[in-house]
Amino acid sequence: MKIAAYIFIGLIVLVCVLFLILGKKSQNGQAFGLVDGRLAPCSSKPNCVSSEEGSPSAASVDGFDITQWSALKDAIKAQGGNITTQSDDYFSAEFSSKLFKFVDDFEARLDGDKIQIRSASRVGYSDRGVNRQRVESLRLVLK
Repeated sequence: MKIAAYIFIGLIVLVCVLFLILGKKSQNGQAFGLVDGRLAPCSSKPNCVSSEEGSPSAASVDGFDITQWSALKDAIKAQGGNITTQSDDYFSAEFSSKLFKFVDDFEARLDGDKIQIRSASRVGYSDRGVNRQRVESLRLVLK
Protein backbone atom coordinates (compact mmCIF):
# COMPACT_ATOMS: atom_id res chain seq x y z
CA MET A 1 0.00 0.00 0.00
CA LYS A 2 2.89 2.34 0.81
CA ILE A 3 4.47 1.79 -2.59
CA ALA A 4 1.19 2.59 -4.35
CA ALA A 5 0.93 5.85 -2.38
CA TYR A 6 4.48 6.81 -3.36
CA ILE A 7 3.78 6.04 -7.00
CA PHE A 8 0.56 8.06 -6.88
CA ILE A 9 2.29 11.06 -5.27
CA GLY A 10 5.14 10.77 -7.78
CA LEU A 11 2.68 10.86 -10.67
CA ILE A 12 0.96 13.93 -9.27
CA VAL A 13 4.31 15.70 -8.88
CA LEU A 14 5.30 14.69 -12.43
CA VAL A 15 2.06 16.05 -13.89
CA CYS A 16 2.44 19.32 -11.96
CA VAL A 17 6.03 19.72 -13.20
CA LEU A 18 4.88 19.03 -16.77
CA PHE A 19 2.13 21.67 -16.46
CA LEU A 20 4.62 24.18 -15.05
CA ILE A 21 6.94 23.56 -18.01
CA LEU A 22 4.09 23.91 -20.53
CA GLY A 23 2.90 27.09 -18.80
CA LYS A 24 6.39 28.56 -19.01
CA LYS A 25 6.66 27.52 -22.67
CA SER A 26 3.37 29.25 -23.48
CA GLN A 27 4.73 32.54 -22.13
CA ASN A 28 7.28 32.62 -24.95
CA GLY A 29 5.30 33.47 -28.03
CA GLN A 30 2.75 35.79 -29.50
CA ALA A 31 -0.50 35.77 -31.41
CA PHE A 32 -0.36 34.61 -35.04
CA GLY A 33 -1.52 37.97 -36.36
CA LEU A 34 -3.15 38.39 -39.74
CA VAL A 35 -2.53 35.83 -42.47
CA ASP A 36 -3.49 37.19 -45.90
CA GLY A 37 -5.70 39.78 -44.20
CA ARG A 38 -7.56 37.23 -42.07
CA LEU A 39 -7.10 35.71 -38.64
CA ALA A 40 -5.13 32.45 -38.67
CA PRO A 41 -7.30 29.35 -38.95
CA CYS A 42 -7.75 27.11 -35.94
CA SER A 43 -5.81 23.86 -35.96
CA SER A 44 -7.52 20.51 -35.49
CA LYS A 45 -6.94 20.75 -31.71
CA PRO A 46 -10.00 21.60 -29.58
CA ASN A 47 -8.32 24.63 -27.96
CA CYS A 48 -9.36 27.36 -30.39
CA VAL A 49 -12.50 29.19 -31.48
CA SER A 50 -12.89 31.55 -34.41
CA SER A 51 -15.57 33.52 -36.20
CA GLU A 52 -13.70 33.55 -39.51
CA GLU A 53 -15.59 32.02 -42.42
CA GLY A 54 -14.52 28.43 -43.01
CA SER A 55 -13.84 27.62 -39.37
CA PRO A 56 -14.72 24.03 -38.47
CA SER A 57 -18.14 23.85 -36.82
CA ALA A 58 -16.63 22.67 -33.51
CA ALA A 59 -14.46 25.82 -33.43
CA SER A 60 -17.02 28.26 -34.82
CA VAL A 61 -18.35 31.21 -32.83
CA ASP A 62 -20.16 34.36 -33.88
CA GLY A 63 -18.19 37.57 -34.28
CA PHE A 64 -19.14 40.89 -32.73
CA ASP A 65 -20.83 43.98 -34.15
CA ILE A 66 -18.45 46.68 -35.39
CA THR A 67 -19.98 49.18 -32.94
CA GLN A 68 -18.44 47.14 -30.09
CA TRP A 69 -14.79 47.64 -31.17
CA SER A 70 -13.75 49.97 -28.34
CA ALA A 71 -16.00 48.33 -25.77
CA LEU A 72 -14.51 44.93 -26.65
CA LYS A 73 -11.01 46.18 -25.80
CA ASP A 74 -12.28 47.61 -22.50
CA ALA A 75 -14.07 44.33 -21.65
CA ILE A 76 -10.92 42.35 -22.37
CA LYS A 77 -8.90 44.55 -20.01
CA ALA A 78 -11.62 44.29 -17.34
CA GLN A 79 -11.47 40.49 -17.58
CA GLY A 80 -7.71 40.41 -17.04
CA GLY A 81 -6.51 40.49 -20.63
CA ASN A 82 -3.51 42.50 -21.73
CA ILE A 83 -3.66 44.19 -25.16
CA THR A 84 -0.32 43.40 -26.82
CA THR A 85 -0.73 44.71 -30.37
CA GLN A 86 -3.16 47.15 -31.91
CA SER A 87 -3.76 49.04 -35.10
CA ASP A 88 -6.81 50.70 -36.63
CA ASP A 89 -8.31 47.38 -37.76
CA TYR A 90 -6.64 44.67 -35.63
CA PHE A 91 -5.65 43.96 -32.05
CA SER A 92 -4.35 41.03 -30.03
CA ALA A 93 -4.50 40.35 -26.31
CA GLU A 94 -3.10 37.77 -23.91
CA PHE A 95 -4.87 36.03 -21.05
CA SER A 96 -2.95 33.97 -18.47
CA SER A 97 -4.37 31.21 -16.30
CA LYS A 98 -3.92 31.68 -12.58
CA LEU A 99 -2.35 28.41 -11.54
CA PHE A 100 0.12 27.37 -14.24
CA LYS A 101 0.23 30.67 -16.19
CA PHE A 102 -0.89 29.15 -19.49
CA VAL A 103 -1.22 31.92 -22.10
CA ASP A 104 -4.16 32.18 -24.50
CA ASP A 105 -4.25 34.64 -27.39
CA PHE A 106 -7.34 36.65 -28.28
CA GLU A 107 -7.34 38.41 -31.65
CA ALA A 108 -9.87 40.63 -33.37
CA ARG A 109 -10.04 42.30 -36.77
CA LEU A 110 -12.51 44.59 -38.45
CA ASP A 111 -14.30 43.00 -41.40
CA GLY A 112 -16.94 45.22 -42.95
CA ASP A 113 -19.67 45.65 -40.33
CA LYS A 114 -18.39 42.74 -38.19
CA ILE A 115 -15.53 42.06 -35.82
CA GLN A 116 -13.95 38.70 -36.57
CA ILE A 117 -12.38 37.06 -33.52
CA ARG A 118 -10.06 34.18 -32.68
CA SER A 119 -9.23 32.89 -29.20
CA ALA A 120 -6.73 30.05 -28.82
CA SER A 121 -4.35 28.38 -26.41
CA ARG A 122 -0.66 28.56 -27.30
CA VAL A 123 0.20 25.10 -26.02
CA GLY A 124 -1.53 21.86 -25.22
CA TYR A 125 -4.29 19.94 -26.87
CA SER A 126 -7.52 20.79 -25.08
CA ASP A 127 -8.41 23.96 -23.20
CA ARG A 128 -11.51 22.40 -21.58
CA GLY A 129 -13.66 25.05 -23.28
CA VAL A 130 -11.89 28.06 -21.76
CA ASN A 131 -11.58 30.03 -25.02
CA ARG A 132 -15.23 29.51 -25.97
CA GLN A 133 -16.27 30.53 -22.43
CA ARG A 134 -14.10 33.66 -22.70
CA VAL A 135 -15.81 34.72 -25.93
CA GLU A 136 -19.26 34.10 -24.48
CA SER A 137 -18.35 35.98 -21.31
CA LEU A 138 -17.24 38.96 -23.40
CA ARG A 139 -20.47 38.74 -25.36
CA LEU A 140 -22.51 38.92 -22.13
CA VAL A 141 -20.58 41.95 -20.92
CA LEU A 142 -21.16 43.78 -24.20
CA LYS A 143 -24.94 43.22 -24.32
